[in-house]
Amino acid sequence: VSTQSTGNPLTQSMAIVVHGGAWRIPDGEMSNRSLAGVQKAAQAGWDVLQAGGSAMDAAEAAVVCLEDDPSFDAGNGSVLTEEGKVEMDAILVDGATLEFGAVACVNNIANPISLARRVMENSDHCM
Repeated sequence: VSTQSTGNPLTQSMAIVVHGGAWRIPDGEMSNRSLAGVQKAAQAGWDVLQAGGSAMDAAEAAVVCLEDDPSFDAGNGSVLTEEGKVEMDAILVDGATLEFGAVACVNNIANPISLARRVMENSDHCM
């Protein structure tokens, strides 16, 4: 995904960066799936920005893509606990206001990042 000037000399160019986790991805098919997944997530976020959406909307869209992709340890691809259960965490931070929303140890939800955003925007709590 590329960057693009916003046309306003007082603002920075737009860019989006997505990473698929902090582990050594094995060569081969898993590496190919991971690369394709982060590219798809970056494109989803980029599409939101190109359509005039906010950075928060773009970040959420990118993370939802990762959560929906079983190649990643998020959402659909979550690693199970020792007890064989899914427990997911998510946090979303608004860099402009420093507001944030977070969830911890949630299950039975497809996209914990969207729930974290709801906590931030629709409650008096941050977690």
